[in-house]
Amino acid sequence: MSSILVVDDKDTMRKMLHETLVDEGFRVDSVSNGSEALKLVRSKTYDIVLTDLKMPDIDGLEVLSSVKDIDSDTSVIVMTAYGTIEDAVAAMKRGAFDFITKPFDTEHLCVLINRALENRRLHAENTLLRQELMDGHGISDIIGKNIKMIEISNLIRKVAKSDASVLLQGESGTGKELFARAIHGLSYRNNGPYITINCAAIPHELLENELFGSEKGAFTGAHVRKMGKFEIANTGTIFLDEIGDMDISLQAKLLRVLQQKNFERLGGTKPIDVDVRVIAATNMDLNELIKAKKFREDLYYRLSVFPINIPPLRERRDDITLLAEFFIDKYCREMKKPLKTLSKQASKLLEEYHWPGNVRELENTIERAIILAEGKKITPDHLAIRLRRTDEIQLREGAGLKEIGAHAQMQAEKRTIIRVLKETRGNKRKASRILQIDYTTLFDKIRKYEIEKAMQDE
Repeated sequence: MSSILVVDDKDTMRKMLHETLVDEGFRVDSVSNGSEALKLVRSKTYDIVLTDLKMPDIDGLEVLSSVKDIDSDTSVIVMTAYGTIEDAVAAMKRGAFDFITKPFDTEHLCVLINRALENRRLHAENTLLRQELMDGHGISDIIGKNIKMIEISNLIRKVAKSDASVLLQGESGTGKELFARAIHGLSYRNNGPYITINCAAIPHELLENELFGSEKGAFTGAHVRKMGKFEIANTGTIFLDEIGDMDISLQAKLLRVLQQKNFERLGGTKPIDVDVRVIAATNMDLNELIKAKKFREDLYYRLSVFPINIPPLRERRDDITLLAEFFIDKYCREMKKPLKTLSKQASKLLEEYHWPGNVRELENTIERAIILAEGKKITPDHLAIRLRRTDEIQLREGAGLKEIGAHAQMQAEKRTIIRVLKETRGNKRKASRILQIDYTTLFDKIRKYEIEKAMQDE
């Protein structure tokens, strides 16, 4: 609910404006002079200040200037019964949103107020380059025919219509932000802001200010009141990427927002109400962080009302060619080059590569290939990737335990499958029952680990 402060020394006008704006659905405070108005503005947040020009103690122009000093985002509309061109010019120079002459039609005033609110919202969003964030936010941008991706798309359609918090889990590069934008785009909030913030990219000591804003004087350098991302995202969606990197001391404040729908700015004492849908994402195991006392268990349950696991690209190999063709089309258009196609050998290489960087690595690989390829075909020579042998350790420098564990699991699976196939004399259906996996999964692993070739070489 938007808040308005009415400042007018005439009792009848002040009362009429108060009742009219309350009836229109606004939260309204009203005072009779400029001094009281400025006290309120210092202690509370207002979207609009509606002030008379001629008042006994502090006139409307001084109120306007002082309000803008306290909170530059507050829109001020100046009213007067003695309007002149000079007054209007002076008000606009000092930052007034508009100037209205008494007597006026209340419907016209409400139109003006709604225009000021819309302008305030757009200004805040433009500061965050919202147009870039909202590029392609529909379910149609999720490419894939893999059964897991189809299931995830169906889940997204269902959860989008609710207000439930969503936790997207998956390795880096799997496209978690794309899924977050899709949820927002399919929700009833899609006309509201979509704000994203990477919790790992901002130092812990600055993240609270980014999320919740600050009051003037809250810390050295806080010369004006600042709106945080939660306030800007009001009526829309906020996407908290890399939530596992959030400092545990800040997690308590986030939990309050999820539970009570309000927060206080840094240096503030008054709660600010917000209506925001939260989508979080992580490539970490939050349960392990909870055990290590680095993530709050109560926050985890609040965030994971609807958890969605995004599979790595190596588990959706039937989508690799589709994705590659999409990126080929994208970068050919961007670089103004004739459309290219994959050679059979290049397509085979893409499908067999292990993609540790997931979809992001695939996109970078295709972009580089478009730059290098002079002809109509993209060949393996244009792809900066190579297949790894299943018996070699191919780990990137600085690989974490998760990646090392995945490699160890692969080696263990390969040895076990070979042993069971020998015991069953190559009977794959019998082997799948012993291994407690379905026949299709066993067949995929035999192909992936080149098991038949390995058994022939023994």
